[in-house]
Amino acid sequence: MSEALDEESYARAALTYLAEPGDARLGALLRTRGAVRTLDAIKADTLGGRAVRGPDGADGADSVDGADAATAARAAARRAMARWRVRLGEVPDVDRVAGFCRAGIRLVCPGDPEWPARLDDLGDARPYALWLRGAADLRFNCLRSVAIVGSRAATAYGAYVASELAASVAARGLAVISGGAYGVDAAAHRGALAADGVTVAVLACGVDVPYPAGHASLLDAIAGQGVVVSEWPPGRTATRLRFLVRNRVIAALAAGTVVVEAGQRSGALNTGRHARDLGRPLMAVPGPVTSQMSAGCHTIIRDWQGTLVTSAADVLECLSPVGAAALAAPADPAGPAAPAAAVPAGSGGRHASTVLDRDALDLEAQAVLDAFPVRGGMGTVKIAMRAGMAPDTVIRCLGSLAAGGFVERCDQGWRLRRARALRPGSP
Repeated sequence: MSEALDEESYARAALTYLAEPGDARLGALLRTRGAVRTLDAIKADTLGGRAVRGPDGADGADSVDGADAATAARAAARRAMARWRVRLGEVPDVDRVAGFCRAGIRLVCPGDPEWPARLDDLGDARPYALWLRGAADLRFNCLRSVAIVGSRAATAYGAYVASELAASVAARGLAVISGGAYGVDAAAHRGALAADGVTVAVLACGVDVPYPAGHASLLDAIAGQGVVVSEWPPGRTATRLRFLVRNRVIAALAAGTVVVEAGQRSGALNTGRHARDLGRPLMAVPGPVTSQMSAGCHTIIRDWQGTLVTSAADVLECLSPVGAAALAAPADPAGPAAPAAAVPAGSGGRHASTVLDRDALDLEAQAVLDAFPVRGGMGTVKIAMRAGMAPDTVIRCLGSLAAGGFVERCDQGWRLRRARALRPGSP
């Protein structure tokens, strides 16, 4: 076993080859038995003599219908086992999986520091593992994020709105999550990249497969500035059904979902439905009443109790009602004066105004802020050591500190936020 890949991680990597994502029966096994025991059972074509448990955790043996239910459960178990075992020959050995990691494709499993906790809301349908390509930290960036999705056959209106909305929310520190497809997805990714923001592309194929082929350079740009994500292992190609399965991950990763333009049968409505079912804020951009490309958005607003949004300020208010006015626009030296704010201790007034007063921070966030050096940057682990806190707690605090304007990303990790240079002639 490779030192860089433990037994449980390798087993989860193997299961991404054996089963299609979203298989709640396999998810239930992972929850009750773990990945190693589940993989061994599939290889041996046995599960300890018992039926494979269903998504509800029951195998049917103690049901009211007795023998009939137990027989049905065993039949379902055999079918599940058959569909998993048929792909056993495709599972790579541990050295090949470790080779993917050395080539810039990393594996993230539940319990890993980069695993987004929001995915756990999917229950037994959560991903078995995620394959990632890119520089950004997925978990951290999903803490403040929004999914922007819509039709592949976007109109000029839809593409413009998606690009402008993505650029605006990215400039305010939110990661933009979408599906990497033509139309609204591509416009959202490009808008975030243009604003020098982080964007996440969730694919229905392997992260090393450029799909659509015309987006090869776009996906490379996303990996350079954000992260490309997939439940499918390297080399897997896209299918129609995989796009629909993928949509639940887009909705689960994001703090909220905006549907920019969608017809009544658009896959973007599927993403919106997942967001609604997960209890995430669901938003939609209205369009002309004569446009069939906006009919799905109007359905979200009218029938699904979605929030009508037309700007980044609307999105921020829906995602974070408290303090939305302060987050609605970044400080502009040429614009209205920024709200009064505290300056981090020891900064000598050199750092940017913040949207929150330091006294409004909780004690943990203040301790993390105190751990920062006056000059230069520092990685998350070192900050945790200086603050005497767990890394997970520090990561949570960094999200609120960044949102409040106290800190920002840098090459070394994190640093106190710098003041913007004043324009010539300004006071």
